[in-house]
Amino acid sequence: MENSPFDLDFQNSNPDNRIIAALERISQSFRIMLWNESKVHSLTPIQIQTLIFLQNHSADKRTVTYLALEFNITKATMSDTIKILSQKELITREYQQQDSRSYTIHLTPKGREIAVQTSLFTNELFVPLAKLSPSEKERFLLNLMGIIRHLQKTGIINLQRMCFTCVHYSPNHNQGEHYCNLLNIKLETSDLRIDCPEHEEKKDK
Repeated sequence: MENSPFDLDFQNSNPDNRIIAALERISQSFRIMLWNESKVHSLTPIQIQTLIFLQNHSADKRTVTYLALEFNITKATMSDTIKILSQKELITREYQQQDSRSYTIHLTPKGREIAVQTSLFTNELFVPLAKLSPSEKERFLLNLMGIIRHLQKTGIINLQRMCFTCVHYSPNHNQGEHYCNLLNIKLETSDLRIDCPEHEEKKDK
């Protein structure tokens, strides 16, 4: 595409461009809400995001390597983030006996308290979502998951733990449009997950 969706004449020429511009505005809103939350606790946005992730994910995902992939940053940058969180007594490190260089990260009680408080930074977005009908929400969710899947397949974003990227997910199954082979159940659109604890990455052919 030669023209930018931020060129107003081109932006207003078709709905595709306006959707891109709208997504950028929403992305900006996330950054603002996260930044406002981080200022309250004297932390950076990535430090806040790290605490929230640690609060909500299993021990196998609480490593520097996994966190670096999750947030699309280098291991060195994530190591610096963990070092600062440790200095602030928000996390502890549990080193592996077989490899003293590897460790699992745990929240301290203080870190857990901040993670719970800051994880509500998106609350304002529920106001407009509450005005959508159930069917509108389902279509919205499917469209967003499709965009996320495309961004992962093109390498723009890394780890995704949603149904569409899971080895257990079957689309257009004989029992329904969405099916989970791990649970052996038909999934309604409203059941589809963005972040599933049982997710296993499906390798694209």
